[in-house]
Amino acid sequence: MKLKCIITDDEPMARKGLRGYAEKIDFLELVAVCEDAMQLNQLLRRQHADLLFLDINMPLLSGIEFLKMNPIAPKVVFTTAYEAYALEGYELDILDYLLKPISFERFLKAANKAYDYFRLQQSNDAGYLFVKTDTRLEKLVFNEILFVEALENYLSIQLPDRKIMIRSTLKTMATSLPAQQFAQTHKSYLVNLDRIQAVEGNLLQIDRFRVPVARQQKEQVMEKILKNKLH
Repeated sequence: MKLKCIITDDEPMARKGLRGYAEKIDFLELVAVCEDAMQLNQLLRRQHADLLFLDINMPLLSGIEFLKMNPIAPKVVFTTAYEAYALEGYELDILDYLLKPISFERFLKAANKAYDYFRLQQSNDAGYLFVKTDTRLEKLVFNEILFVEALENYLSIQLPDRKIMIRSTLKTMATSLPAQQFAQTHKSYLVNLDRIQAVEGNLLQIDRFRVPVARQQKEQVMEKILKNKLH
């Protein structure tokens, strides 16, 4: 998988450095380098990109202003000399925030993070996920997962006819599964909403299992379930 990326920075030396870094990474395809956000705005009308390495402090239009104007822009890694914008950046759903001067090691870490993000999106679109057990990689089809239970340092993934144990956390698994299909009902449980057969008090009937719903999460879970309620 190749990620088409664009570098945008008003500083010539910064552009040169980032270009050199991007060209060293085999899964990045550098399709353009822009001098400011206005140039980037025009370019994106005719050029597809998956990822932007975007400076914040630029003349006429800052990177943050650009992103607020273009909520469906490609995914963004901010590159800036100022730490003060980090919180606002993450509120705009950026992938990473690089502080200048940027080392190749830090740039590569951000690029790997972007690659993992897009690989996960591909996996979600395909409807399955590969997980590593103690002995092998196993393909998990989302529709076959009944629920996931956290057990100390392991997760128990319950399928209709068996369970799979993997070393991971519920938080990691939640970010790997489609949010419209799965919901965390309890600190220890993640359930497939499409597999719920009945709700009784604070328990969900899923196949032959009864899974708890925490009081503080019941309203949110019921809201998702009732989207498919017969009126």
